[in-house]
Amino acid sequence: MASISFRHLYKKYPGGVTAVSDFCLEVKDKEFIIFVGPSGCGKTTTLRMIAGLEEITEGELFIGDRLVNDIAPKDRDIAMVFQNYALYPHMTVFDNMAFGLKLRKVPKEEIKRKVEEAAKILDISHLLDRRPKQLSGGQKQRVALGRAIVRNPKVFLLDEPLSNLDAKLRAAMRTELTKIHKRLGTTFVYVTHDQVEAMTMATRIVVMKDGLIQQVDTPQNLYDYPCNKFVAGFIGTPQMNFIDCTLVDKGGDVYIKWEENYVKLPAEKANDPALKDYIGKEVIAGIRSECIKDDAAFIESNPDSTIETVVDVTELMGAEIYLYLTSTEDCSLTARVSPRSTARSGDTIKVAIDASRIHIFDKDTEKCVIH
Repeated sequence: MASISFRHLYKKYPGGVTAVSDFCLEVKDKEFIIFVGPSGCGKTTTLRMIAGLEEITEGELFIGDRLVNDIAPKDRDIAMVFQNYALYPHMTVFDNMAFGLKLRKVPKEEIKRKVEEAAKILDISHLLDRRPKQLSGGQKQRVALGRAIVRNPKVFLLDEPLSNLDAKLRAAMRTELTKIHKRLGTTFVYVTHDQVEAMTMATRIVVMKDGLIQQVDTPQNLYDYPCNKFVAGFIGTPQMNFIDCTLVDKGGDVYIKWEENYVKLPAEKANDPALKDYIGKEVIAGIRSECIKDDAAFIESNPDSTIETVVDVTELMGAEIYLYLTSTEDCSLTARVSPRSTARSGDTIKVAIDASRIHIFDKDTEKCVIH
């Protein structure tokens, strides 16, 4: 198998459009790494540069210890799974999976063995005689994966492979892909705009915006320690709440203040040296939805971080309720609370914020000051 090394990669198109800028990354052997970001951020372009489908404008790309900038796609020992499956409609599932091996003049017996092995891994052995039009979306996706698996490549490249599936099947295929990755022990590079896919499957996530890497880390670290407001807002469902506020010192205690609301920061945050220069200045406070609580006991024990809000909408999600709240005219908040919550649309309720988990961002640079 293989590691991948990106060394200052750029992709520039005619007319001065730069799709990817100074992309530096080391992908470890057997890692499941996911590129995530909004549409147009350069993630698919980066994947296509690994595949050799896009020329590299500047920089070096190594697969293993081999520089592949000028090596043809067919000689890179990679396999790509596309969003639209790209199956041949006139061929059976067996022939679709075997096609690449036939082109390489692999002996018939070996082709049969490899296809049957891959079909067993993917639980599609009973589909080998069918044609693509007789398959469901999930089955087509497995065939596309099978076609990649039989080649036993050093690197799998997957470009939004689950985006055409319904929600239930997408969740099932996420689990299957994770199992397949462990079973094959191969390097997976996966592109998606769906941060739930990224959070549930990746060893590490690369968050991209406007062709630039914002942060590379494990899913949990991205969630707990985002480096800037963009990463904080992109990772996590519902999205992190952001409040434009001022840091104020009241009698030696530090509060975040917006309009008439005051929320006291705990001592370990208030005493952080990084915060010293921001006292009296405007900042952005970031608060995860699960850190806003309507639980009476929590409210009672946290009077310094309790605010009054109006409930605009409630959404019952089964195991939890999303409350969409207004605290001031310009400040809307989303809280994720217990399904036993009695809050209803139109109610005025008190909520308490878990101030130990507030993130503070610089108003101008949007970089995180403290977590």
